[in-house]
Amino acid sequence: MKQLHIARYALRGSIHYGVVDDGVYHRLQGSPFESLDFSGHKDLANEARLLAPVDRPRIFGAAYNYQEHTKESGKTGPQFPVLFMKPSTAATGPGDAICYPFDGELVHYEGELAVIIGKQGRYLREDEALDYVLGYTCCNDVSDRIVQRRESAFGCLLAGKGFDSFAPLGPVIVTGLDPARQQVITRVNGVVKQDAPTSELVFSVPFLIAYLSRYMTLLPGDVIMTGTPAGVGPLAVDDTIEVEILNIGILKNDVVAEKRTTHLQN
Repeated sequence: MKQLHIARYALRGSIHYGVVDDGVYHRLQGSPFESLDFSGHKDLANEARLLAPVDRPRIFGAAYNYQEHTKESGKTGPQFPVLFMKPSTAATGPGDAICYPFDGELVHYEGELAVIIGKQGRYLREDEALDYVLGYTCCNDVSDRIVQRRESAFGCLLAGKGFDSFAPLGPVIVTGLDPARQQVITRVNGVVKQDAPTSELVFSVPFLIAYLSRYMTLLPGDVIMTGTPAGVGPLAVDDTIEVEILNIGILKNDVVAEKRTTHLQN
């Protein structure tokens, strides 16, 4: 498949998908998970608001999938993929805020390459796995380390990675990329904190897809976060986080303080 940049965007009260071309969104007839046929409508990108590329997806994550990150975490290398899930409500889009929990103590950024599954599959072979991919996007696996470590001590991993807004995705889905030849760069307030090639993944993208499909049916719109390189670190309120993958674009999010709800205050 040739490279297409597919945006999901809001315009005049409606949500559309479109192929990006020189500041214009060539609107698709519907979802790219159904077809890439054009509707004939053209929308100006500067009049639209970019959204998360997938609406409330199932989100799978692979932990310790770069050796250097495993070392900085003080762990031994995994013998098989260490997987977790984030709730669909964690997904948020480019330009949206990352909400720092009101009781958070140590929240980290984790820039990553994300895979967007394009069609349903089960028991996939590694050599056919990429045929089930629509494309790729940037993601930030935001994690509350205090909660994560408390959970991990008992063999689970959910709440520390599952807060609302803890899975920024975007800016677009790019088709036709080689997932083993991308560069993941994360900046905090303009300073580079992570910079590594996806060729250093312990478990490759085809392997991760095939492995997951042994245990569950993969669905169109599923997101697989492939793991973060070394250089993770804390973020704070008022920080700006950018995750850049050169062939995809820049996912940029500001960090804001979460407001306690009335229920929590009581």
